[in-house]
Amino acid sequence: MSAPDGPPRVAFFGLLGSGNIGNQGSLDAMLAYVRDRHPEAVISCICSGPAELERQYRIPAVPITWYQQHGPGRSRVTTIVRKSFGKFADAVRMRFVVRQYDMIIVPGMGVFETTLDLRPWGWPYALFLMALWARLSGVRTAFVNVGANVPSERSMRWLFAATARLATYRSFRDEYSRNALRVMGVDTAHDDVGPDLAFALPEPRRSVQSSAESSVAARRTVGLGVMTYRGSSADRARADEIYTTYTAKIVEFARWLVDEGYRIRLVTGDPSDTEVVEAVYADLRQTRPNLVEVRLVHEPADTLEELMDQLTQVDVVVASRYHNVVAALKLAKPTVSISYGVKSDLLMEQMQLAEFRQPIQGLDVDRLIDQFRALESRAVSVAPVLRDRTAEFAAALDKQYDVLSEVLFGSGRGHRAADGNSATADRQGE
Repeated sequence: MSAPDGPPRVAFFGLLGSGNIGNQGSLDAMLAYVRDRHPEAVISCICSGPAELERQYRIPAVPITWYQQHGPGRSRVTTIVRKSFGKFADAVRMRFVVRQYDMIIVPGMGVFETTLDLRPWGWPYALFLMALWARLSGVRTAFVNVGANVPSERSMRWLFAATARLATYRSFRDEYSRNALRVMGVDTAHDDVGPDLAFALPEPRRSVQSSAESSVAARRTVGLGVMTYRGSSADRARADEIYTTYTAKIVEFARWLVDEGYRIRLVTGDPSDTEVVEAVYADLRQTRPNLVEVRLVHEPADTLEELMDQLTQVDVVVASRYHNVVAALKLAKPTVSISYGVKSDLLMEQMQLAEFRQPIQGLDVDRLIDQFRALESRAVSVAPVLRDRTAEFAAALDKQYDVLSEVLFGSGRGHRAADGNSATADRQGE
């Protein structure tokens, strides 16, 4: 615990530093909030990629798990033993990790979601241990504008609900997420709902076009956001089939765009997405060899800011990853969402673009082409609506930060989670 007059020690907790730029964008937003409003705070991270995070942000970071810290064994057997031992070691180790801080913030992200493949004793277990030891140690915890859904596995539901109940403060990025925790038995009546944290990020720097780009500036450019999608936890038996089908349809759509004279800027959100990028390039090199180098471009982005900077150079966006969609909408780009979760559908509804979405499983390329054409024809009228909505989102986040400051940095008498208020009360008595 810090001395009464010492600076508050803040840790950000999450799957950070592993290359997912959506998660990094949520961290960027919360870092900016803490540094702007509480510059005296001493900041650290508990994350999945501490070395990379320290390199990017120049702030100290520690791994979430014992296994991350010590690494695999020299054989498959010793690796399994280390992973198994690590689960028991984490139950003790996490206590000493969280006691170093006065508050722990989980910045956005789909921390209570199972839209992608997830196992109970991985991330959900680590999240629960953090929340448990934080409560027992009197450390305040805030889950800020996180995503959630109701898992099919009973163990996952229990871990998510137990974790949420231990929080000092909870807020969700949409009503669906708040309701998911309510269905799991958590009293969310006093919890906030706010926009995705990425809407608090500043506008990106406008890139200076290279001479090569200037020569094709008159050609309309489509931002095609791809992901290595293999389904959710319920789809493990069909994961390869799902990936192959999705990738084939993305390749087919990319080929149509090139044939129609468009230029494509491929965008991603995670290092694994390069698999689909390579599939698009491979197909066009074979089927459109004279066009691939002049009509297709891909520049890896390490941050959400870099991704948004790239998207300033496109006219229309068609994207799968949630934060590709968020980034495009924040820039008022007409966007079609290939949705792998309810979160994307809800966001498109909020942006009055509900008719321009499709589920990722069951993606219909002919329908996608029709949606693309219809959206492109309405681009001029769509952009002002998107700008108004993003301005509203930014203002809502600014007000929400007032509440968060009161709960975490102030007297603690402000808004707090109904099931997690004893942690705040304990801190007030110290």
